[in-house]
Amino acid sequence: MMHAIPTPIAAEPRRNALLAAVPPADMARWSQHLEPVELRAGQMLFDAGTRVTHLYFPVTAILALLNVMEDGGSAESSVVGREGLAGVSLFMGGESSTDSTIVLCSGSALRIRAPFMMAEFNRGGPVLHLFLRYTQALITQMSQTVVCNRHHSVEQQLCRWLLLLLDRSSGSEILMTHETIANMLGVRREGITEAACRLAQLGYISYRRGHITVVNRAGLERRSCECYGVVRKEYQRLLPMASLPPRPLLSAVS
Repeated sequence: MMHAIPTPIAAEPRRNALLAAVPPADMARWSQHLEPVELRAGQMLFDAGTRVTHLYFPVTAILALLNVMEDGGSAESSVVGREGLAGVSLFMGGESSTDSTIVLCSGSALRIRAPFMMAEFNRGGPVLHLFLRYTQALITQMSQTVVCNRHHSVEQQLCRWLLLLLDRSSGSEILMTHETIANMLGVRREGITEAACRLAQLGYISYRRGHITVVNRAGLERRSCECYGVVRKEYQRLLPMASLPPRPLLSAVS
């Protein structure tokens, strides 16, 4: 169960880049409707096909949008952090989620009820255009993930994934198992271990049992495929007012 916690971090809308780009007049209406919540890793926010009751704006939490198969297999289509929101299907014409959304990294978020947001969206104007541009950027990430999973090596996929987390992390460490990373990328756990070993040998990451630390981001970007750059450039093009600034290096527990 999620509990609202009025902590200074969770209660500050400007710590979510998309909310920070909302015009002040609109934010004045929203402020009393934004509810701070604390999310835990592994928590399911939306199941595919279920009704969207809230939009979630991560602050320090990171979310993953998953496609889940009938046999239980899954693969991540995109990640959402402090640059965006979860629940775009609500204002794209559907009342239910088209994918499953889980909490990848524990942290704080702000949520707002669906009926209020639909009323705000239907006002048109800057909020409508802001959310549509964000949705286009999210679709770019989804489509590029499909290309990456089909054409690039596990090592390149891992580099891309770590860089996406670096951009969306508000801290320097996350808790993550190799099995979870493998499930997110839709690959074997052994493939993740092998890729991590190669990256460590190159000096781009260091790791010990249970920990992976990125020590050379520039090297990681060079080792990654072009997919990371395509996605980041599209976010910067569509949402320059909500662009993600450079973040400290990420440590991941695996």
